[in-house]
Amino acid sequence: MKPIKQLLHFVYHQAMSCIFPVAIFGTLALSGIVEVPFMYRYDAILLILLGVQVLMYLSGLETRDEIKVICVFHVIGLLLELYKVRMGSWSYPEPGFTKLLGVPLYSGFMYASVASFMCQVWRRLRMDMTGWPGLPAAGLLGGAIYLNFFAHHFIPDFRWWLTALVLIVFWRTWIIYRVLTVTYRMPLTLAFLIVGFFIWLAENIATFFNAWKYPDQHLEWKLVSVSKISSWFLLVIISVIIVAQLKHVKAGRKTAR
Repeated sequence: MKPIKQLLHFVYHQAMSCIFPVAIFGTLALSGIVEVPFMYRYDAILLILLGVQVLMYLSGLETRDEIKVICVFHVIGLLLELYKVRMGSWSYPEPGFTKLLGVPLYSGFMYASVASFMCQVWRRLRMDMTGWPGLPAAGLLGGAIYLNFFAHHFIPDFRWWLTALVLIVFWRTWIIYRVLTVTYRMPLTLAFLIVGFFIWLAENIATFFNAWKYPDQHLEWKLVSVSKISSWFLLVIISVIIVAQLKHVKAGRKTAR
């Protein structure tokens, strides 16, 4: 019975950590089937997601610090969206009043949902890390990964070199998480890959319901290229670096007190 109890505890907290991502993709799916009255779909999605965030904060499901992290990721994601749409990587074909240079403002929440999951699961499973490479190495690598998302349109794509660097920089880093009274651990790079794979699955759902379209999906929907998993793998690394560093800073402040 104990393994079953642990599994149920783990699944429950994973599910609770996914409330905001589920809200996003549920809204995308429902609004793709049911016509939203009196407003454009993209505008309705933004209002719904803002409402979800307010409710999560007021109910205590998210803390003030977690809201701050989500806002940071919203800005980071929106900047990337603005650039990628301009370069023709994908598009948002539907009209909306809350679109900036062809990008609906709700799109930043899709990146913020990754941060929301990270923050939630970190707190709920009392996570920690061993072998963290430190801010200089992790920060420089995260910055290089983010820059590559922009620069590969003009210079060679260094994602595979960066992936190799990730394996080198984080080869000693393990995630420690706790399920009830039992402590488990997992290589951080494996966690990157797992989360990246599930985001790729969610991306297929989102494009199926016309949240956005890749160039090869305009005539008919097609499965998103498996190569996108590597992109999400690298994006998750940026998320973990920022969240982990903020957690370390916060822990340091508590210790200082």
